[in-house]
Amino acid sequence: MRADLLAELIAESEARRASILVTDVATGAQKLVREGEIAGDPLASQLEAHLRLGKSALIETPDKTSVFLHVRVPRLRMIVLGAVRIAQALVPIAELVGFEVIVIDPRPTFATRERFPDCAVIAQSPQEVFAARPLDRYTAMVVLSHDADIDDAGITAALAGGCYYVGALGSRKTSAKRLERLRAQNIPEAALASIHAPIGLDIGAVSAVEIAVAIIAEVIAARRQKPPRAEAMA
Repeated sequence: MRADLLAELIAESEARRASILVTDVATGAQKLVREGEIAGDPLASQLEAHLRLGKSALIETPDKTSVFLHVRVPRLRMIVLGAVRIAQALVPIAELVGFEVIVIDPRPTFATRERFPDCAVIAQSPQEVFAARPLDRYTAMVVLSHDADIDDAGITAALAGGCYYVGALGSRKTSAKRLERLRAQNIPEAALASIHAPIGLDIGAVSAVEIAVAIIAEVIAARRQKPPRAEAMA
């Protein structure tokens, strides 16, 4: 790999931006396609598909040229807002799937190392945390606190930061009231419609572990842009 392309690839990774190194197998010619440049590339549809999967691959272009796509995407991050029992069940599952998990809860009795020994735990308000840790499209926001001030702050930050998934715990009545509060902040309807609430796939989950499974399934489906089977068959 050319030294200049390697430096650019590293810079994109450090900035948590995806990129694809495209190598012509026959000639060895290379180019780096940054995430923001994909739409204007001749291979846009193929690049976008492999970026969504997060997998490198050898492909054939429309002109029958073989090129290798070296896909680099940031590690997926999950913000769990609310250090509750469901969060305790969710964290190990999310880490097993491959997420970097951060639990945030300004209530110090909840956000403790004893309750969450294997991930980052931050006992600060969402506003304080996200001022120092910008959110991005490779982040899933899972809102579980059941505290309106905490939940609304997390959802607002997630929508503004472009998180690919935003889900919030609560009944349909609770979710409707939450939407009323968010509308009062002049958040666009399209953004509000993207919120998954009640959170998780509808699998009849009851226990904390079952709800955690439903959440992680919905988060994965959102990342792969794959609708649940019932929706796909409708």
